[in-house]
Amino acid sequence: MTTLQKKTGISPIAHLSPEDIELLGIELDAIRQSILDTRGEADAAYIHKVIDAQRKLELASRAVLLFSLFPPAWFVGTAGLSVAKIIENMEIGHNVMHGQWDWMRDPKIHSTTWEWDNASPADQWKHSHNELHHTYTNVVGKDNDLGYGIMRVDEDQKWVPLYLAQPLWNFINACFFEYGIAAYDLELGKNLAIPKEKRSKDFKDRAKQTLAKIRKQATKDYVVHPLLSGPSFLHTVSANFTANLVRNLWTHSVIMCGHFPEGVETFERTSIEGESRGEWYLRQMLGSANISGSSVMHFMTGNLSHQIEHHLFPDLPSNRYAEIAPQVQALFEKFGLNYHSAPLPAQVYSAWHKVVRLSLPNDWLATTTVKNAPEQLKMLWGMTTKGPKVRRAAQARLTQQARKLKAA
Repeated sequence: MTTLQKKTGISPIAHLSPEDIELLGIELDAIRQSILDTRGEADAAYIHKVIDAQRKLELASRAVLLFSLFPPAWFVGTAGLSVAKIIENMEIGHNVMHGQWDWMRDPKIHSTTWEWDNASPADQWKHSHNELHHTYTNVVGKDNDLGYGIMRVDEDQKWVPLYLAQPLWNFINACFFEYGIAAYDLELGKNLAIPKEKRSKDFKDRAKQTLAKIRKQATKDYVVHPLLSGPSFLHTVSANFTANLVRNLWTHSVIMCGHFPEGVETFERTSIEGESRGEWYLRQMLGSANISGSSVMHFMTGNLSHQIEHHLFPDLPSNRYAEIAPQVQALFEKFGLNYHSAPLPAQVYSAWHKVVRLSLPNDWLATTTVKNAPEQLKMLWGMTTKGPKVRRAAQARLTQQARKLKAA
């Protein structure tokens, strides 16, 4: 049975019987089948058009950057290249490698052949994302996309002083997100803890593959294209770096909004034991959040603004998510569940608020006011510097303070 992590109040699924959950699964299967039965020429035309437009935009932007010595050319070329990289990663690469377009049987637009403009090799990303993340969505300790293996993501995780730096780690990860993804695809934290001589051949082979991909990406963006620019060499280097930075920040923000805002649920490891189809669907619904906005915004997120729909149906064409979103939302309402959706600024703020909140001891932020800030900071300093025994005692006081506030 789906088990929520750390629920102190009424569980949002307490009102659902096993029969309700299985009925939910049946209704969602019907929505999925309706798209499978109707996908066809219009969908194929859509992805061909997107790929063609993206390639033309990238080519035109790189042509403009040949003259990036001149500021207007640098600005126009950098903006165009940034957009082209976002589209390639989000609406094309991510979705093609999910197998959303495999039904066309086009060897050039297929999950088994596509290699994207990213530091992470396609095969490794497909394993860590498609097989692991989408299987263990928001299961603490199993889903590396939940905090990327470097952050505290739930109140049940024991707080240690190292977590105070997690807002900084998260910002650095956002700036260099493609390399962060490549690192957790390799499970670096686990493998680097093993003595070098004992590391598996599989890890070493995957590390070589990733380094080769990074080298290829760096050569393209920071050697070949800048050399073609001649006198504009350094300006093209800076333009490519900026485009990659913009793409990384945008991608990181969109992905954080999909699984990390306040109110999105996390789950215990036992959640997946004997999980039925309906329970799997329920976990995707509670562990995902959408971004509301215009059709342009949806397109620029790779339609991951429809993260709930994507996690329910990761293999359906992304251009159909907007069509089924009202049906999915109606099911949330029918079964008394919260359809978590908000504009981009609100979701980004909520996700970062959670990063900061969980970087601190449980209830510290909720119990701190301007009036008691000096005392609270003194407590935090003690928890940071005086060892586990002091941390446990201080945490007990914080918990007690929080209970009194709730009761007041």
